[in-house]
Amino acid sequence: MVRYTKEMQTRNQTEVTEFILLGLSDNSELQVILFGLFLLIYVATVVGNLGVIVLIKMDPCLHTPMYFFLGSLSFVDASYSSSVTPKMLVNLVAESKAISFNGCAAQFYFFDSFLGTECFLLATMAYDHYVAIWNTLLYPVLMSGRICFLLAATSFLAVFGNAAIHIGMTFKLSFCGSNKINHFYCDTPALLKLSCSDTHINGIVIMALSSVNVIGCVMIIVTSYLCILIAILRMPSLEGGHRAFSTCASHLMAVTIFFGTIPFMYFRPKTSYSMEQDKIVSVFYMVMNPILNPLICSFKNKDVKGALKKILRQQIM
Repeated sequence: MVRYTKEMQTRNQTEVTEFILLGLSDNSELQVILFGLFLLIYVATVVGNLGVIVLIKMDPCLHTPMYFFLGSLSFVDASYSSSVTPKMLVNLVAESKAISFNGCAAQFYFFDSFLGTECFLLATMAYDHYVAIWNTLLYPVLMSGRICFLLAATSFLAVFGNAAIHIGMTFKLSFCGSNKINHFYCDTPALLKLSCSDTHINGIVIMALSSVNVIGCVMIIVTSYLCILIAILRMPSLEGGHRAFSTCASHLMAVTIFFGTIPFMYFRPKTSYSMEQDKIVSVFYMVMNPILNPLICSFKNKDVKGALKKILRQQIM
């Protein structure tokens, strides 16, 4: 009997060549409305973030560490939104809502990687602000082009390696039951619910890796801003302190929005887990967050607005 059960599980596992993404709603009229809304947001996200990258590249005045990291953040925002949103848009209007096993794994990997990279980049930007305010004279040395590149590269490599462990453990599980994912993308909790394997170890590893990454980034951000606050309080003029704080305000807002949604996704007890709540939170940090960053961090920045006006004047003339 045990041998028969194992054979059945193996056979069923090999038969799972695709998953069905149930999406946000099965209401056809609502799906059309959501398609139009999310398409508009996605286009604005890609155009806005790529526009920031092009603007930083074109204006020599923006070739500083702060804008280098801002450009990297824009690239990550456009990338992790693009890893999920196009497939979500197709599923809103297509009859078939299937995604292949390998396609699900690829979506899972790239989304997880870019989302984690954003976490690290936000921490790196906080450290950059700290160095700029606390060690103004040594700032060009401490944040040279080579060091900035190494910090950004480390953020990417560390998280992509982390995601490889994550995806390896998840997609080695046996999927021998339903192949319907109650979500609009291949999310970890939804996949684990489909597995007929023991997912206890997966839950521990996910919690451990997420805790180390998120808590580590939060510690860097909090420590950096405590040092910045001390530096501002020591400034002799209120004008200098106000200027220093205004430089950090947009980054603080982006950090609050990003990290405010993380606990709802990965640090909730299983007893309070709700797939419908999960979908709502996912929409916010996957669809809304990438479009908010260029608005908050870039187009509210006077240097970026000045560079944009200068380039537009050059194009018109």
